Amino acid sequence: MKRNRSVSTFRCIAVACLAVASGTAVAQAANYPSRPITIVVPFSAGGGVDAMARVLAEKLRTTLGQSVVIENKGGGSGMIGAQAVVKAQPDGYTLLMGSAGETAINPYVFKTRMQYAPQTDLMPISLVVKVPNVVVVNPSLPYKTIDELVAYAKANPGKVRYGTSGVGNPQHLSGELMARQAGVQLTHVPYRGASNQLLDVIGGNIEMTFVSLAGARQFIKDGKVRAIGITSQGKSVLAPDIPAISDSSSLKGYSLENWFGLFAPKGTPAPVIARLNGAVVEALKDPGLSTRLRELGGNPTPMSPDQFAAFIKQDAMKFAKIVEDAKITPDN
Repeated sequence: MKRNRSVSTFRCIAVACLAVASGTAVAQAANYPSRPITIVVPFSAGGGVDAMARVLAEKLRTTLGQSVVIENKGGGSGMIGAQAVVKAQPDGYTLLMGSAGETAINPYVFKTRMQYAPQTDLMPISLVVKVPNVVVVNPSLPYKTIDELVAYAKANPGKVRYGTSGVGNPQHLSGELMARQAGVQLTHVPYRGASNQLLDVIGGNIEMTFVSLAGARQFIKDGKVRAIGITSQGKSVLAPDIPAISDSSSLKGYSLENWFGLFAPKGTPAPVIARLNGAVVEALKDPGLSTRLRELGGNPTPMSPDQFAAFIKQDAMKFAKIVEDAKITPDN
């Protein structure tokens, strides 16, 4: 009898604790935010993630009624900044503007070198933008379409060199997916930053590069490079005049986009996540913000936390297969 009473007492205490915790979470949401919010960008200032995070932060300041500060924590292919957020207090005041790399690709490239597990240590808030890459080549080269590029690559195995901004990022995976889907041999040349990639295409040191639309737009406009395809599924509203790689006869269905989204540390109360999601969705409905994000090469794509989680899981499976098939490691 005493044992049954003890068990009953324990259950009552546990229920009471859960009720208090639930009440605390609701109270936190009701008062949230009551102080400035920090969005960690896991890359240096001036890049695509940073630029879009700052544009979003400006709008969130109005939507949430609090200051939103951007903090750049670059290094480790985005993992240093992401890990800092994982270790932060799960109270909604330290968030991550993450890209596909450190949240969906790196676990398969860096494996045991990673000190966090994105799909369990980070809570998705909302996808912010999808960011397709564009394939550009030197205008003097003999191929003007993706199909012509593929034909040339088949006739000249390994002679088509493509530049990216690093090993294991979406640009690199875009090239590996193209090579495997088309059955050609391409040579990967990693760089530090888009400007060097583009300059080497212009100078003839490499044949092509995968790069963000924002990074390539002026070079395309000036005729210094030729855009022959975009990596989105079908033509992109961001560049309707550039054909989709997926529409070529040799790469039907091809699709691989980078994306940026907002995350919180594991354990952040659900009401706070819901508040943040609502604020992001509302911000992305603003025509001025949407226009600015498109100018920066991103297509606004808000999602619910559950939708974003499902999206990440699906994309991660796709990335994992490319990394495995291409045997991508941090050293290649």
